[in-house]
Amino acid sequence: MKILVVNCGSSSLKYQLIDMNGEKALAQGLVERIGIEGSTLTQKVEGREKYIIKQPMASHKDAIKLVLGALVDNTNGVIKDMNEISAVGHRVVHGGEKYSNSVLITDEVMKALDECAKLAPLHNPPNIIGINACKELMPNTPMVAVFDTAFHQTIPEHAYIYPLPYELYNEHGIRKYGFHGTSHRYVSSVVADMMGKDIKDLKIITCHLGNGASIAAIKDGKSIETSMGFTPLEGIAMGTRSGSIDPAIITFLMKELNYSIDQVNDLINKKSGVLGISGVSSDFRDIEDAAWKEGNKRAQLALDVFYYKVKKFIGSYAAVMNGVDCIVFTAGLGENSPEVREFVCEGLDYLGIKLDKEKNKVRGKAVDLSVEGSKSKVFVIPTNEELMIARDAMEIVNN
Repeated sequence: MKILVVNCGSSSLKYQLIDMNGEKALAQGLVERIGIEGSTLTQKVEGREKYIIKQPMASHKDAIKLVLGALVDNTNGVIKDMNEISAVGHRVVHGGEKYSNSVLITDEVMKALDECAKLAPLHNPPNIIGINACKELMPNTPMVAVFDTAFHQTIPEHAYIYPLPYELYNEHGIRKYGFHGTSHRYVSSVVADMMGKDIKDLKIITCHLGNGASIAAIKDGKSIETSMGFTPLEGIAMGTRSGSIDPAIITFLMKELNYSIDQVNDLINKKSGVLGISGVSSDFRDIEDAAWKEGNKRAQLALDVFYYKVKKFIGSYAAVMNGVDCIVFTAGLGENSPEVREFVCEGLDYLGIKLDKEKNKVRGKAVDLSVEGSKSKVFVIPTNEELMIARDAMEIVNN
């Protein structure tokens, strides 16, 4: 069975075609600048040169059409025709409270996704556009929605309710939802296998650290707390997002500095985080170069703030779970920055965390980074959200 995994952004589209017999990615690609001048599709197939198409793509439908064409291309494709695709798995950021598992996409599901769009206005609309485009081009192929929020639906009520008038939750759904759930679910299952233990017997803290970042506390195989909240803005400082701040800062900006709602939203989502502190970049590689090679103090401060915030969440989640058996680092920064892992783990001796600095000199591989005999383990595990989406899609279609 071959599953096409689609992840639509506002002007981009990531995809993978996965052969579930051996769970091998046959092709993976990225479409950029949809609806913008300079639209490009780049497809990678192991053992081949990159296949690049540069042509105008006015809509996601145009992009999907080009993706399907690339997959069946006589020279650069990996399948003979589209009938080889058994299902399409779509990443959907927000499923609200309605969905705690992945689902076959029906008219009822599409209606629910539309209703959730107000909770994720930057993410759900392009997800919906991508689904509709695939449905139009592949009307007889089953479509499955896999939600970022689903894994966190096990968070207890006392952890997801905000201390606001209860009516705001009851009538408008204002509560913590959490995101990156597919990634947290994947790496927590992998680490249990690596430790040779049943996930139901473990207390795991997973750190999905990239330009967007979140941390989750996973106990008995279930998410019981996570750093992102009503939106992906809450939590630790990120590339351009502020993370959690005193909410009165918002009213101060509006009242004293005459910021509009849109200006505030732009500030805390696109101009804050390590970019806002450093003034250098939202890319941690640029910030590290500025801090360590050029002696830029604001860049160093941005890094220190990030390490501190991650460490603070780890400590609080150890308290929530009454201990921790292992910490997992994943995503772009977590997988590829030994320095981030080292600085975050520094001072966590009280949790039994002892990082082996030699083992830590690794990028993009699943490795136990702990000193031999450490009470609590530290791992780096590359995430694979696409594989989780494909697995869910296969299971649902087969059933």
